[in-house]
Amino acid sequence: MKIYVYAICKDEKAFADRWMDSMSEADGVYVLDTGSQDGTPATLASRGAWVACREVVPWRFDKARNLSLDLVPEDADLCVCTDLDEVFEKGWRKKLEQAALMQSCPQYRCRFVWSHGEDGREGMVFWQNKIHRRHGFVWHYPVHEVLQWQGEKEYALGEAAGVSLHHWPDPQKSRGQYLPLLELAAREEPEAPRCAHYLGREYMYQGDWNKAEEELLRHLALPRSTWEAERAASMRYLARCCLETGRRKEALRWFYRAVAEAPSLREGYVECAWYFSQEENWPGVLLMSQSALAITQRDKTYINEDFAWGSVPWDLSALAFWHLGQKEKACFYGARALEKEPENQRLQQNLAFYQGEK
Repeated sequence: MKIYVYAICKDEKAFADRWMDSMSEADGVYVLDTGSQDGTPATLASRGAWVACREVVPWRFDKARNLSLDLVPEDADLCVCTDLDEVFEKGWRKKLEQAALMQSCPQYRCRFVWSHGEDGREGMVFWQNKIHRRHGFVWHYPVHEVLQWQGEKEYALGEAAGVSLHHWPDPQKSRGQYLPLLELAAREEPEAPRCAHYLGREYMYQGDWNKAEEELLRHLALPRSTWEAERAASMRYLARCCLETGRRKEALRWFYRAVAEAPSLREGYVECAWYFSQEENWPGVLLMSQSALAITQRDKTYINEDFAWGSVPWDLSALAFWHLGQKEKACFYGARALEKEPENQRLQQNLAFYQGEK
């Protein structure tokens, strides 16, 4: 089986050796450099990568990805798209081959650790669909690009069990180019829910609460906006916008709607529990945090956030139990919160306090 890795890059010399070490299990590595000034192409080539240099003007990620895919040889059985700030866990190739032998399909997904805590613990985790056959796919959208299948027949997405890819980004890297590309995507496809959701979220990240609210409401109103997880996320973001603009009651309504829209996801419950903690509504905190913890299966899509799967729901439950006079349960949940985040001084102090109050 021929497995090739392909990528795009610009000024990523700092990651080049680490990335090549990780990608070395492939039969070949093909990179499109889009204008590096730091010597990235030479470093990659010295490590055995096939590198082409071409600027993409005006810049858009889908065009660059498609040009990089064009570099991959025709005899590829599987193409693996990664970025230079990503690293596979060792042994990924053998596990991918096993998955392909067990289930032959055009596209596979693998576990993707998008973020890590300061201590290296996993943060946001979801499953990414960037492993595919050589033909039949094109990249689509100017930013937050995805692979689109060009074939007529639908297929079941394969799962590369045991394959994990870790994202270790440069924390200084700007996301300034994202907003204009997201606005472009929304103009190009105004009826696409994905574009509206991402644009509204980016406005929220930028603190532009009015624009965020307008675009997130537009997302929810689109006829094709039917994915419950994405809709619930937009509702949570709307709640955050309301909080930032002093509309707490309206924020609570959006948190409730988010829970109702996607009751199998933790995030809505946890944010609602956090809201109640600010109100010192401890029965509400307990109800929502315990409802979150009752969900033990983490969703595999990108619509999951690390706070919901870390210390936060345990911490909120501990606080609620203590305020409601159930000290032993406060100790139990406080200890579980600290297990999730052992270096957190506040959690350490809270647990000591609960234990002293038994």
